[in-house]
Formats: sequence, structure tokens, C-alpha cells
Amino acid sequence: MYSSEATQASNFVQGVDQAFLIILGISFFFLIGLTVVMLVFVYKYNKKRHPKPTQIEGSVKLELLWTIIPFALTMLMFYIGWAGWKPMHNPPKDAMEVTVYGRMWNFSFEYENGKRTDTLYLPKDKAVKLNLVAMDVLHSLYIPAFRVKQDMVPGKKDNFMWFEPQKEGEYELFCAEYCGLQHSYMYTSVKVMEDSTFTNWLTDTTMVASAAEVESPTATGRRIMQSIGCFACHSIDGSKLVGPSFKGIWGEEQTVVTGGDEREIVVDEEYIRRSIYDPNADVVDGFNKGLMLSYEGQLSEDDITNIIEYLKTLK
Repeated sequence: MYSSEATQASNFVQGVDQAFLIILGISFFFLIGLTVVMLVFVYKYNKKRHPKPTQIEGSVKLELLWTIIPFALTMLMFYIGWAGWKPMHNPPKDAMEVTVYGRMWNFSFEYENGKRTDTLYLPKDKAVKLNLVAMDVLHSLYIPAFRVKQDMVPGKKDNFMWFEPQKEGEYELFCAEYCGLQHSYMYTSVKVMEDSTFTNWLTDTTMVASAAEVESPTATGRRIMQSIGCFACHSIDGSKLVGPSFKGIWGEEQTVVTGGDEREIVVDEEYIRRSIYDPNADVVDGFNKGLMLSYEGQLSEDDITNIIEYLKTLK
């Protein structure tokens, strides 16, 4: 059930809600007022009461009144909206920075110490600046409880949003811009915790270490591919999506287009590594060029090795 208290979770809630309610109130005032005036006129000046039409002279005072008042109300709504919007583009210099990567079709979050997650973890009562990076097409990061939304434009520099989480809890985060077939898959959450708890979580490496010890390279490779959104464009059951299926691809011959010329290649470690770092170099015949961007700088050599180990199992 909706709770206004539960959704007032950031420093921008009051300004956005105030602007929304004032504009909504003015809109309802005119909707109701004009409807009432229209009904009164329909009743008072209908043909039965006035079978013979008469000319009504204009009134300069009335015309000034219905021009000045709407203009003043429009400027009031503009000012309230502007006053709520302007602080959203002036982040504090000491704000904690998190880089958000949006791609078809998932979000991932990278912290200043290099830690990456698919859920956004944040400290309570501390300014946070999200640096937004779109890896493929236009996305839009939206956190309703914080009243913040910002488009993620491919290639745009200095694209960010900021806010200060003010209430512990878990909140929805999703893409608000249609970005393709599985747009609705771009759904995750924001978890706000006390600053000390967040610091312990951010610096804790035991979970990573234990996971590395328990997981096999194959399981690790699948987890990495899941987290960076590979399965949104490539199936593992042979079905055709945006890109070729991974099923049975390892060691098989593929027809690719390289520099405009077709050639046969064998899917091996060199080909997989090149496809990850330079995906437009060899495009599998029947698929479009330019849909996948390079993961160079985002994946380590160990990550790629684990991915290759997983691909070998997809027979």
C-alpha cells in the first residue's frame, strides 16, 4: 500500500511534491471553475431564454483580468518548478561518487574503490553523486521514492544526478525510457543503510574472497555474464535474439563479416577476447553491426578467462 511517509526518502522530496501539488491544485481550480462557468452560461444563455440573439460589447478590464491572472499563475508554476529543479544540478563537492552503467537491459554500480554490484547500496544522510554512463542506447534512471530521474545519453559527458538519502530502507530503481524489447528487465533496488554499516559493507572483501573460493570458473563466468547483461542479447538455448546464441558456439566455425568481407573463423579464446574488446571487428553473418559496445576497461583478464570457461560448457 502507498505511504507518503515511506516514500519521502531524500532531500528533494519536499520540493518536488510541493511543486506537483501546487500545479495540480491550480489545474483543478481552473478545471472546476471553467466547467462551472460553462454550465452556468449554457443554462443562462440557452435559446429558450434568449430566442433572439443580442450583441454583447467587450470589456477591456475583463480581457486584462483573464490575461494577467493566468500569466501570473503560469509564472508562479514556472518559478516553483525551477526552484525545485535548480538544486538538483548543484551537487556538493564532498559528495560520494558512484558510476552507474546502463545497458540493454540492466544497471550496474561501481564504487570509488572498484567494487561493483547490481544493487545500489548507499549511506543514509550523505550526499551521493551518480555519474551516469549509457553503454548502448538512451536509458533513464528513475528512483521514485527519491523524486529523481535523469536520462542516460550515450556519449554525453558530465551526465549525473545527485541526492541525499534520508531514510533507511529498500526502494525501487528502474529505467523510465523505453530502450528495447526487454526494457522492463531494467529493474533493481536502492538499499539505504546507516553510514557505519555502509562503510563496513563497502570495505568488506571477505564475501568476495569466499565466493571466489567456492565458485568454479564456470559458475563465476556465468555470474559475470549475468551481471553485465550478456544474456539480454545472447541466448543460451539456441534461440535468436539481438546477437547470436552462445549455445554450441565454442570450437565451431562461424561466418563473420570483417571489414566488409566474409570469412570463416573458429570460435576460440582469441575470437571471444576480440569480440569482447572490439565487438564490431568480426560481426557474425546475419546480425547487425554497432549494437554491442566494447567492454574494455570493465572486465579483467581473469573475468574473460572465466567467461570462456563457461562458454565451453554450452554444448
